[in-house]
Amino acid sequence: MASSCAKACRIISFFLACLLLASNSAAAINSTTLDPRDEIRAKHRSIRAHLKRVNKPAVRTIKSPDGDLIDCVPSHLQPAFDHPKLQGQRPSDPPERPKGNNLSITVLDAKFQAWTISGESCPEGTVPIRRASQEDILRASSIQGFGRKPAAGRLRRDSRSTGHEHAVGYVMGAQYYGAKASLSVWAPRVTSVSEFSLSQMWVISGSFGNDLNTIEAGWQVSPQLYGDSRPRFFTYWTSDAYQETGCYNLLCSGFVQTNNKIAIGAAISPISALDGGQFDIDLLVWKDPKHGHWWLEMGAGVLVGYWPTSLFSHLAVHANMVQFGGEIVNTRSSGYHTSTQMGSGHFAAEGFRRASYFRNLQLVDWDNSLIPLSSNLRLLADHPNCYTIQGGVNGVWGNYFYYGGPGRNVRCP
Repeated sequence: MASSCAKACRIISFFLACLLLASNSAAAINSTTLDPRDEIRAKHRSIRAHLKRVNKPAVRTIKSPDGDLIDCVPSHLQPAFDHPKLQGQRPSDPPERPKGNNLSITVLDAKFQAWTISGESCPEGTVPIRRASQEDILRASSIQGFGRKPAAGRLRRDSRSTGHEHAVGYVMGAQYYGAKASLSVWAPRVTSVSEFSLSQMWVISGSFGNDLNTIEAGWQVSPQLYGDSRPRFFTYWTSDAYQETGCYNLLCSGFVQTNNKIAIGAAISPISALDGGQFDIDLLVWKDPKHGHWWLEMGAGVLVGYWPTSLFSHLAVHANMVQFGGEIVNTRSSGYHTSTQMGSGHFAAEGFRRASYFRNLQLVDWDNSLIPLSSNLRLLADHPNCYTIQGGVNGVWGNYFYYGGPGRNVRCP
């Protein structure tokens, strides 16, 4: 009897020990998976690691009046050379500039960006890079999504269902080796932190499926990306329709900057005024016939840098479409069309000093020559009650168009 009782006690003790062990294990699991403080700490560790990859060691840091920190990074240490196809490389030699270009060019003021107003500059052999902050990343949809357009924003002529709306001029159906335009700079109102308004050139190749290659440059207002409502000079690229590759500015490896006086992502000043002075910037993107890289020039011969040809599939050869114009994001966050403005916020028909414009539209041909757009420039406003576009040709502006609008109005509910 005593033996059976002892045996029963051992069984019960073993069972209780198992319960206790299971209880402790469950508590341990709950403590690691359910404690929000641990999740927050893990997120901040990931953010710090990402910032370490993006923000490179600087030889000098310049504090801009608008709050930006501009790091002067040795050219060979910039983010571009983290790319597997670019590791160990140094910036390419200057390219052969396209021939032609008889139309007027805006000479950039040396202090057209706020960070240069103090007179400080980055030394030769370095490039100025706007420092990314923890706040910048926290505004993004995710760490992985920081500095990138969502895949849903891929470029389409039928953008009605994507939330991205356009008023653009474009050419297609031939082989293009670059494009040039002068675009006026405004500060359109953006009504939601997750929306943006931009004005840019697109150099495009491939289909509008997963193999889309694009090179993009212009100005944008993006509260989510920059934390303010200032118009900022930007670049973008993708080789897979915005899915895994590419980013804005220098927020990933890819674009190689060669200029020590222009900070990509920094605010532009001055800007155009309604019924007042108009300010525009000249942008030229073209494929260097010697090395095949796509170079970016701003103003009168000021090289900014290049997109290496190795980043691309279709654009490694040529572009099959060029596009100029405006784009906004409409999230319909309040259940109706956004009031985010495009361009100046005024319709194209209002014309000079009131509507935003592109002028001196040109293409680069197979012979590395700048040529005027032919009569096959197509104009498209995919939401014409909200944003419009009207074009023309004259001896001073060459091919040009006005574009933009206020967004929500009585005809755009």
